[in-house]
Amino acid sequence: MYKRGKYYLTTAIAYASGKPHIGNTYEIVLSDALVRAKRMQGYDVFFQTGTDEHGEKIQLKAEAQGITTKEYVDKAAGEIKRIWDLMNSSYDKFIRTTDKDHEAQVQKIFKKLYDQGDIYKGSYHGWYCTPCESFWTESQLVDGKCPDCGRDVKMAEEEAYFFKMSKYADRLMKYYDDNPDFIVPLSRKNEMVNNFLKPGLQDLCVSRTSFNWGIPVTFDERHVVYVWLDALTNYITGIGYDQDGNSSDLYKKEWPADVHIIGKDIVRFHVIYWPIFLMALGLPLPKQIYGHPWLLQDGGKMSKSKGNVIYADDLVDFFGVDAVRYFLLSQMPFDNDGIINWDIVIDTINSELVNVYGNLVQRTVAMTNKYFGGIVEDKGVQEAVDEELKSAVTALRDKVFAKLDSYHVADALGEIFTVVRRANKYIDETMPWVLAKDESQHDRLKTVLYNLTETIIVVSSLLFPFMPETAKKAVEECGATLREYDDLDKFGLLANGTKVAEKPEYLFARLDGEKIKAELVKRGIVKDEKEEEKVEETKPVKEDKKQEVKEENANVVDIITIDDFMKIKLRVGEIVEAEKVEKADKLLKFSVKIGEETRTIVSGIAKYYTPEEMLGKKVVVVFNLKPAKLRGIESAGMLLCACYDKEDGEQEVVLVSPEKPVPSGSVVR
Repeated sequence: MYKRGKYYLTTAIAYASGKPHIGNTYEIVLSDALVRAKRMQGYDVFFQTGTDEHGEKIQLKAEAQGITTKEYVDKAAGEIKRIWDLMNSSYDKFIRTTDKDHEAQVQKIFKKLYDQGDIYKGSYHGWYCTPCESFWTESQLVDGKCPDCGRDVKMAEEEAYFFKMSKYADRLMKYYDDNPDFIVPLSRKNEMVNNFLKPGLQDLCVSRTSFNWGIPVTFDERHVVYVWLDALTNYITGIGYDQDGNSSDLYKKEWPADVHIIGKDIVRFHVIYWPIFLMALGLPLPKQIYGHPWLLQDGGKMSKSKGNVIYADDLVDFFGVDAVRYFLLSQMPFDNDGIINWDIVIDTINSELVNVYGNLVQRTVAMTNKYFGGIVEDKGVQEAVDEELKSAVTALRDKVFAKLDSYHVADALGEIFTVVRRANKYIDETMPWVLAKDESQHDRLKTVLYNLTETIIVVSSLLFPFMPETAKKAVEECGATLREYDDLDKFGLLANGTKVAEKPEYLFARLDGEKIKAELVKRGIVKDEKEEEKVEETKPVKEDKKQEVKEENANVVDIITIDDFMKIKLRVGEIVEAEKVEKADKLLKFSVKIGEETRTIVSGIAKYYTPEEMLGKKVVVVFNLKPAKLRGIESAGMLLCACYDKEDGEQEVVLVSPEKPVPSGSVVR
């Protein structure tokens, strides 16, 4: 394969204040999937990650533990690196901002910016948030607290050096206009322009004197370089940038970066401060910055103080690395926040990895062994249904990589699993067990099993960026190796006579949710819900007279205003997967594609519709309904239905659907 050029991707460097939770870990898994895909395409990839290790917060934590700050960050950086390695991330460079070569370059950069008049000495008087290491004006506070994290702030006054941000504001706005794809998603760009650039940029504090855990300013050693000028420059120092003009060949090859992958909470620093620093240094700007959404625990931001933190190593301990990677990559939308809890993870693995993907591989290999001693052979006995499967397989590569190129990673996985489901349907259509009973149909049966095996090899090869070890295992069970990118739009490359594994292993074992939750409680990872319910029952219940509804007023309709109605967000969704909920006669569980994201919605309509009837239907969804847990399944929305009583007294329920075909995600109003 010829090289398609270089590709330099960075993550944000993780703050070395403690163990990263699963929301932090999502970023390294996302980035790893993107670079693995680029390597498949033939790009010369350089993938950098690392740790941000300076600042007052870290110094205070080290003092609280009675150890040196260096000892503290060494331990924290080691833990972050352990988690990144656990998740099978294939980074090329792990930079630490305590690396001596990085510190030396930061000092040179600070001096250059000072010498050319971009940095000046002054004093700061304002509200300071220690966890965020950010200064705020009175007007920027929200209810007197930090607008970023909601924590308390303190009044601080100290001598500091400042960077003249406003000097470059117009130039940055022009760059945005000239490069409309510089910031994605577009909503992040609009937020930055409206909230920060248009009101006018304030000069940025770039040094501190109230603590000493930082890189000293060479010409004024009472000061240490403030966090963002230190942290952001890692993207160039990590590849050998030298302010004196002796930059490495790696820097000359890789810069500008092709993309910075960052969380939406630090977009401002990366799309305003970082480009301006680069402009001041006379350096090119990165080509693109993707501010991904958050992964929320039960709809809220993870916090140790809330006791709702989920860690990657706990998840891996129960489910394995690739299952956790799959969950993270399949459940996080492009723009909107994703949701995680233990129930959703268990349900996703069972319904998608066990029932859909694992089942396809297991059935195909097992039938090949049972009917033909494990030998795969294409006898060319084709039927119309074969062409439909083949067309889906050969079109898949370009669909997947188009989604990845725009960071719609969950949608890329969705495309793959659409074909996997199509292959499972192909089994039901061709009924190999029936063909096996008729000697005259054996060549047809061989062709069917060949088509299934070839499909598994292609889809598994495309799954490699997402689930590397599982993908390799699946193709090995088919007697093959991972297929190269240039061959993934072809069908029929598997050699006749290939022998599949004699004793195929299940790719994923079915999970017993109750046993797992019991073990989680036993280990103290989650709280015992039953015990919490008992505590709740002992609390006195206050009567809420607003909830009392008298019989004679049962049919009175409360009048609402247009403002009330506008709070409800309705969207058109498409049912892409439907199944019954175990031990729940009334409930069906759906995967509903709504624009760029796919949600799980549970609905009590099993009496009126079968799962098969629901597949492919366009429905109207209450999009901003607070998620609720039904039979342990997180339901993120509601399907709208019309209900009426029939002449026999029975209730009828009918789905509300658009009158004409409309795209998934269309707004209903």
